[in-house]
Amino acid sequence: MVKAYLRYEPAASFGVIASVVSNITYDSSGKHLLSPALEKVGVWHVRQGLCTKTLTPSSSSRGPSLAVNSIASSPSSLIASGYGDGSIRIWDSDKGTCETTLNGHKGAVTALRYNKTGSLLASGSKDNDVILWDVVGETGLFRLRGHRDQVTDVVFLSSGKKLVSSSKDKFLRVWDIDTQHCMQIVGGHHSEIWSLDVDLDERYLVTGSADNELRFYSIKHESADGESVNGGEESSIQNKWEVLRHFGEIQRQSKDRVATVQFNKSGSLLACQVAGKTVEIYRILDDAEAKRKAKRRVHRKKEKKHSKEALEGIENVDGNNENKGNDSSVTHGPIETSNPTVTVPDVFKLLHTIRASKKICSISFCPITPKNSLGSLALSLNNNLLEFYSIEQGETKKTLAIDLQGHRSDVRSVTLSSDNTFLMSTSHNAVKIWNPSTGSCLRTIDSGYGLCSLILPTNKYGLVGTKDGTIEIIDIGSGTCVEVMEAHGGSVRSIAALPHKNGFVTGSADHDVKFWEYQIKQKPGQAAKQLIVSNVSTMKMNDDALVVAISPDAKYIAVALLDSTVKVHFADTFKFFLSLYGHKLPVLCMDISSDGDLIVTGSADKNIKIWGLDFGDCHKSIFAHADSVMAVQFVPKTHYVFSVGKDRLVKYWDADKFELLLTLEGHHADIWCLAVSNRGDFIVTGSHDRSIRRWDRTEEQFFIEEEKEKRLEEMFEADIDNAFENKYALKEEIPEEGAVALAGKQTQETLSATDLIIERLDIAEAEEKCIAEHQEKNSRNVAVFQANPLMNGLSPSDYVLSAFSDVHSNDLEQTLLALPFSDALKLLSYLKDWTSYSDKVELVCRIGTLLLQTHYNQLLATPAARPILTVFSDIFYERVKVNMLRVFMFFYKLKLCHVWYIKTLLSESRF
Repeated sequence: MVKAYLRYEPAASFGVIASVVSNITYDSSGKHLLSPALEKVGVWHVRQGLCTKTLTPSSSSRGPSLAVNSIASSPSSLIASGYGDGSIRIWDSDKGTCETTLNGHKGAVTALRYNKTGSLLASGSKDNDVILWDVVGETGLFRLRGHRDQVTDVVFLSSGKKLVSSSKDKFLRVWDIDTQHCMQIVGGHHSEIWSLDVDLDERYLVTGSADNELRFYSIKHESADGESVNGGEESSIQNKWEVLRHFGEIQRQSKDRVATVQFNKSGSLLACQVAGKTVEIYRILDDAEAKRKAKRRVHRKKEKKHSKEALEGIENVDGNNENKGNDSSVTHGPIETSNPTVTVPDVFKLLHTIRASKKICSISFCPITPKNSLGSLALSLNNNLLEFYSIEQGETKKTLAIDLQGHRSDVRSVTLSSDNTFLMSTSHNAVKIWNPSTGSCLRTIDSGYGLCSLILPTNKYGLVGTKDGTIEIIDIGSGTCVEVMEAHGGSVRSIAALPHKNGFVTGSADHDVKFWEYQIKQKPGQAAKQLIVSNVSTMKMNDDALVVAISPDAKYIAVALLDSTVKVHFADTFKFFLSLYGHKLPVLCMDISSDGDLIVTGSADKNIKIWGLDFGDCHKSIFAHADSVMAVQFVPKTHYVFSVGKDRLVKYWDADKFELLLTLEGHHADIWCLAVSNRGDFIVTGSHDRSIRRWDRTEEQFFIEEEKEKRLEEMFEADIDNAFENKYALKEEIPEEGAVALAGKQTQETLSATDLIIERLDIAEAEEKCIAEHQEKNSRNVAVFQANPLMNGLSPSDYVLSAFSDVHSNDLEQTLLALPFSDALKLLSYLKDWTSYSDKVELVCRIGTLLLQTHYNQLLATPAARPILTVFSDIFYERVKVNMLRVFMFFYKLKLCHVWYIKTLLSESRF
């Protein structure tokens, strides 16, 4: 009989406040801060300091294990998040749901920006392309190509009519959205451009790079008749396409490269964040203040010139001639001072410099300016921390810090209580107590660098072994460190409880394995009872003790040494029993099964070995992970084993059959530790990405053979995808200057959808022929027609229409492009019937538009297409117009689309 197993699936992830790779941003209301948390986006209420909502990709989506690379918020409740696989998800922050997924980029999304109305979204990527998306239509409009390196930032100009993009290729490009071409290429930067932004009135555009200066550009605006607002000089032929004009530079204080430049919403402040610990805040002066400052600058310059000339006149014998020269300069002075030229230092004045405790990852201005302050700035640090600063005229104050919900560094150990009600985790400076069911942090205790931990069976105290060789006693109820004991001369690497005894064992780098006893009693002079720990005995080893494990009957103790061996001794007499030799690198983890029959070891040589504890024979050696195995543990009362490694994977094994059962993905960095509940219903893992993840056992059964076939299919599909990408990568040449291409990309999903449409077109065509033949033979309807059961009782037209039910709006273009002309002609013939469905109006319009644009020349040259095109010209537009008005007015009442979108669609006289 084939054995069935129960599946484990990802259940929860907690402990991450802010990721390192992405930016933070406020929502439109200014009450919530959007912070990336690996593959999720956390919505934090700023005043309460709580995460009110988490935007999590569904398990069925393409890239749940891919981290968020960039975030942008629209003027409405929509939020866009870009991922490492090039996909973009549009979220509704009020509902907390994913509205749509946009697939177009071939590399990680590095820049996102909405226009002022929120109807358009621009994205830049590592594939060097910029794509413009229609947010309402949930589709890509076009792809702008021309950059020679990664696009770092994008910004809209002229109310969304123009787009400026920056890149690592040291150039700015200005794109005209209406004509879809590159209007201007701006050079002058000596290194990669990392960020750019524009003020509220679109007067200045600022860029930040690795240079020691910020570059500013003045923006040319055009009036309604197309002439330049700034005068005839700029409207000359030479300056016809010039949108950005170099205005000047400001020397920065920091030598680090610029990471982010950002104006606040009112346009009164400019923040320059560098790839370090500082943020420079500049105040933007108005025109009157800038002119006064320019006059003072010119006046000081002239005073210096006068004083210099006076000194030269005294020294010069011919004083009269010098005085005449001075008089001439003075006469021209008032004319220059009356209307001086305003420069960048006259407009932008350094106000404050914010210095954080750790490296700053990203910044964001609050769109709402608090009272009695110039603005509020949020910072995300690389130690999983959010800080908020109030910018005032005289100083900057830190108003809030969100840090309790996560560790400042990687999670080095996790351990569960005996009743699985709470979880203890350690890092380099803190111990945290969690509720594993909800993921909420219950306690935070300052500590040393905790390498291992243990919760005593009473569930009142916890033990933490530190890198300094101490053992810290943690009172879980009060959340305090009761005592710090000097236990070892080296770092404490492992703690194991003695079964059925009030004791535990520690292994250290000082070659000692110590046995300890504990009891809870009242100390002299103290009212409350406390945990008292005492050393009972010490076992000397020949090398560093990396791991210790105790058999369930407390008869044996296994010690993994630095010399890659595992020594098994009798726990009572310390007499040598067995030596487990076979690993090529040190054993980093091991565990003994509940029945004491098996011992499993994981090593830095990427293998796990299963041994018999009776004779010490190696039952099986398995190449388990692509990197070091960091933790292994048996499921209680079974021979099932979980292992984790630096390859970011969790693997589930059957130690009797030596088979891999499951591979669980989710972590974004090395996994350091593992804990299995005493019932085996869930496991907890801790990682270098600072996250703690819970994996729950479900009621779904699976079989080994099915999982093997599934893994082979995934490998096969991955090879096909890689070959497909490489094939087109070889054919793809350097794009032309300012080239425009399609926004979408061909994927396995679009090819499958195309195959489905072709299949249903063939079935529907055959069904129509059968219906026609039946009607000819049975004009009196004597016989009943037997419909094709594959059509599920649908008409041929509806059967073909149902093929589009699972086609995503963004994938429709690529799906139809792969259709042969003959099938495209068949599809056009069905559009007339589909216009009667009012809820399919937009789909019909898009299908007709794409097919006509793609096959325009062939349709004109094909006589069989003329009847279909004639139907289009006669009734198609009228039907669509009537249904369109009804549908979009209904949507507008539900606030699902904008008024401008309805007007645009109704004003179109053709596709």
